[in-house]
Amino acid sequence: MQNNYIFILVIWFYCCGNAQQKNFKFPDSLSSKSYKYFSDKISYNDRNSIREQLYAQSWLAKAKSEKNFSQMAQAYKTFIYLFDKKLRLIYADSAITAAKQTEEIELIGSSYMTKGIVQYDRNEQMKALDNYIIANQYISHTNNQYLIYKVKYGIALTKYYLGYYNEAIALFKECVVYFKEENERAYLNSLHSLGLCYNKIGNYQLSGQTNQIGQNAGQLFKITEMEPYFILSEGINQYCLHNYNDAEKKLKAALTAIEKNKDFTNETIAYFYIGKTYWAQNQKEKALPYFKKVDEAFQKQNYIRPDLIEAYALILDYYVKKKDKEAQLHYTSKLLKVDRVMNSHYKYLIRKIFKEYDAKKLILANQDIENAAVLIISILALIIIILVYRRHKNKRLFDELMNRQPEAAIPFIVDENKKTGGNRSPEETAVPASSGNKVTELDISSEVVLGILIKLEKFENSKKYLEKEMSLIKLASLLSTNTKYVSKIIMKYRNKGTIEYVSDLKIDHIVELLKTEKKFRQYTNKALGVEVGFGSTQNFTRAFNNRTGISPSYFIKELNKSI
Repeated sequence: MQNNYIFILVIWFYCCGNAQQKNFKFPDSLSSKSYKYFSDKISYNDRNSIREQLYAQSWLAKAKSEKNFSQMAQAYKTFIYLFDKKLRLIYADSAITAAKQTEEIELIGSSYMTKGIVQYDRNEQMKALDNYIIANQYISHTNNQYLIYKVKYGIALTKYYLGYYNEAIALFKECVVYFKEENERAYLNSLHSLGLCYNKIGNYQLSGQTNQIGQNAGQLFKITEMEPYFILSEGINQYCLHNYNDAEKKLKAALTAIEKNKDFTNETIAYFYIGKTYWAQNQKEKALPYFKKVDEAFQKQNYIRPDLIEAYALILDYYVKKKDKEAQLHYTSKLLKVDRVMNSHYKYLIRKIFKEYDAKKLILANQDIENAAVLIISILALIIIILVYRRHKNKRLFDELMNRQPEAAIPFIVDENKKTGGNRSPEETAVPASSGNKVTELDISSEVVLGILIKLEKFENSKKYLEKEMSLIKLASLLSTNTKYVSKIIMKYRNKGTIEYVSDLKIDHIVELLKTEKKFRQYTNKALGVEVGFGSTQNFTRAFNNRTGISPSYFIKELNKSI
């Protein structure tokens, strides 16, 4: 019998058109069906389901014929999900209009909340926040906890977008606690957003833990659509932790899934961080197309947010070094457009983003792009942008360096005696600290590998690496093995070449000395280099910059400020 109803509905739909039309009528065979019947028939699992669209239209037609404004509002909400995205805002407004006729504050509040969600999806964050606040004014007077937390989540999401991360974290934490018991998908969304906020304030460990909780919960709930978003978040985390290979894999894996969802906002974020991953590895030619994807999103979708502006700074930095004046001016013009959009929508950004340089100079530079004098002003403005970018980057690297664990503190081996309480010697009970099949991949016997790892750990603990001109040959001799084995094992267990490994140990050592003993902060670069066994000042400063991303003098200056 149900199939007969569907057949009649299909015929009626194509004959009479959309339910929004005044002359739409549904068959007598469905006129006796309850609103619950129509509601139960809509699962929201398939946005393109003709069957569900027809039930939604019949639901609305029945509500209109009976002048049941409460059901009209609910039916319009199903239209938002099931029909053309371009009409969603119209349906949201219609739901509000119908809800107001009922004078039910809970329904009115939830309808404003729905409109806010639609506007956030349309990249109209400020309007979305306005509607969340209106919704809250109604919903706060009800006892509907689900709606109260739904509004709270929407406001938190907008605060995150605007850059008020600590305020957003406080709200997302509340949402996580509530939705964990009430709504599985909302719980996952809250975890994902909380992880993103932790990343933004530099708490990468807590962000990673939150992402892992989210992934595990998604698998438990069998909700797979959130998986790529947690992977994207963790990819950003790994970039911030300088694990660039892992970051690239995760970001690209997430991007593939997100592209299928046509989620341009998260596509843009993935492009940005893939570009930054290449840039950090000095693969600037590879990075550039990804940064240009950020500009493409702004040009086509008008989508931008504060952290993505860095893409323009890096593009400009690239063209300044290439001495491509035409490209410099082109992207200066684009940056000015971004500036105007950000300034008009987010006044706080004038303080937070552009306070380090005079935007008026950029505007002046853009008034006559062909004029030679203006060209000079443009280049000066570009230099200021790059300096501001580098200043923020150096400060971030300093903060990370202050919290970084020295590489020598990471063990090559673990002693099984500590686990079993045995009395055997460390050499008998030691096993490689790294997991997996690394030993077999090396094509070296496990006994030889373990012996070299034990000696490497002793080498680090005794600080033999501080000896002057510690080379691969010298290290192999100290370890009583050959250079080939040493190179392979260090590459596998420290993921770097032997010379870089030794240099990094030296730099980690001097960093710790600078942190803990003030007298070393008075040393010259030459004296610091001698202290840890570098053959020249140039080699020391280059190694310090490669390891930390900043110069010794900058690190010492910031260190003195912070203490």
